[in-house]
Amino acid sequence: MTPPANVFVRCSCGRLHWGRHGAAGLLLSDPARGVLLQRRAWWVHHGRTWALPGGALEAGETPREAAVREAREEAAVAPGTVRTLSASVVEHGDWRYTTVVASVAGRIEERVANSESAELRWVRPDEVAGFRLHRDFAAAWPGLRAQLDRALVLVVDGANVVGSRPDGWWRDRFGAAVRLRDQLASLSVTGLPDAVVGGGAGADWTWWPRVILVVEGRARGVEPIPGVEVVDAETDGDSAIVAVTAEARSRPGDHVVVATADRELKSRVTALGATTLGPATLLAELRP
Repeated sequence: MTPPANVFVRCSCGRLHWGRHGAAGLLLSDPARGVLLQRRAWWVHHGRTWALPGGALEAGETPREAAVREAREEAAVAPGTVRTLSASVVEHGDWRYTTVVASVAGRIEERVANSESAELRWVRPDEVAGFRLHRDFAAAWPGLRAQLDRALVLVVDGANVVGSRPDGWWRDRFGAAVRLRDQLASLSVTGLPDAVVGGGAGADWTWWPRVILVVEGRARGVEPIPGVEVVDAETDGDSAIVAVTAEARSRPGDHVVVATADRELKSRVTALGATTLGPATLLAELRP
């Protein structure tokens, strides 16, 4: 029999925590309304305080899955109405809590959906600290607030990244671009560590990027797949990458990273406010 997940565990820090496999919560942000907070029922751990919809991870469940599931169970937030952007982990060694940061991607009709919630409320970010917060959420809030609504956009120079590894790409450039596209799709699951992309959030952060693959020449015609957008360069690839980067930078809060080793292209995109990532570093983060 599988041990129950919804139990208290004694952490090495000396405190009791909820969740045999750890716990997670969803920090959902709507620019028009603020962030969705939950007032915990009187009878739960740290009752009557305000925090996020969340709870214990089930066996085999990822923190991202758990946060979205708990938001549905406690606040009736449909999974298809949120876009998960990033995650911050508080690591205790033998227990961890993950805050999944998300933005509204559809109509949210929140309501108290089970007995663990006493009230739900959209709160402006500058008013959150004035509420009676769960102590751990209160400690994490300043760092979380800095990342609200911030997305990572990864623009990939397909020709340069494909050409960085000797796997026979010169015999089949289209096939090589397809292989790269399929590997990039893994980032929608695994994400990219903040330490790799230089987002400035901190070592305990991970990003699920919006991935844009730019292809040119004989690699044109690669179809997009879930998790990877594809842009065909009509003339030269560098100009297309610059145009895509400029469009992505139209949301100034987002972090835009261009994966390329081309020196001139690096100069052009950094002038737009983007940062760059070497092909070898990117490839090391991709699943085979």
